[in-house]
Amino acid sequence: MTTFCELKNLAGVTFGHATDPLGKTGVTVLRFDAGAVAAVDVRGAAPGTRETDLLRPENLIDRVHAIVLAGGSVWGLDAMGGVVQVLEAANVGFATDVVRVPIVTGAVLYDLGTGSSEARPDFEMGRKAAQAARPGGIERGAVGAGCGATLGKLYGAEYAAPAGLGAHCIELESGHCVAAIVAVNPYGEVYGADGVAIGSSRAPEHSPRSSSYGDTAEMPGTNTTIGAVLTNAILTKSEALKISQMAHDGLARAIRPAHTLYDGDTLFTASTGSRPAMAVNRLGMLAADAVEAAIRDAVTSADA
Repeated sequence: MTTFCELKNLAGVTFGHATDPLGKTGVTVLRFDAGAVAAVDVRGAAPGTRETDLLRPENLIDRVHAIVLAGGSVWGLDAMGGVVQVLEAANVGFATDVVRVPIVTGAVLYDLGTGSSEARPDFEMGRKAAQAARPGGIERGAVGAGCGATLGKLYGAEYAAPAGLGAHCIELESGHCVAAIVAVNPYGEVYGADGVAIGSSRAPEHSPRSSSYGDTAEMPGTNTTIGAVLTNAILTKSEALKISQMAHDGLARAIRPAHTLYDGDTLFTASTGSRPAMAVNRLGMLAADAVEAAIRDAVTSADA
């Protein structure tokens, strides 16, 4: 089941999914046809990403035109080519003497153990997700990049529980907003603000046992939580990077353990710049809160 999260104050961004409910995989596209200042911070040790080096503050490109979240592990990177094609057809991209080059970045998660291991996001699925992008909000739950997501694999993949894609938006009286969209597929488990697990391993007699980790499974490269923080406040690339770094605090508060050797935890930050700049420290704290809430939303939306 899926539900809808309204993100009305985020003018300049549209949201689209393509989902394979039988193969249990999918693609989520965040389109910025006018461009968005963006950065990324990778904390997990097993990431799968595209075009993240160009987001470094010292590099030339200062705007992206899409952030893509996808299942399918390394094969999911193919979907980003489909997004490029749709943007090119819409004359969206970085202007050169010859063509406009769509700047499409993104990350993938491993969902091949759910549904069919042969079902993978491809070029066509990326096209469909980009074409489906609409303003105003995003569908969440077992949809798009969250379709085949699971959690609680630290005691074995056979005991994993469903997760999904979650979203949360914090709106301020000033008209500023900070939103997070996260596809939750961690090695670890998801906890509520009260410290009680809301998504945990289904291992027998698991209570959960997060204080010992004595019998955890070795599962390299088969997990990852990926997402994006979106704001309408004006940012530089350096400021966006700092917000991505602080946003990982929310990931670590909601997921235990986080940033392991077996996760590729990656968070982007993108600014549409329709509102004035505000204190980066405050934005970073709000981003961490939004990511934390979006991760929990991914679990409850999938359970719905």
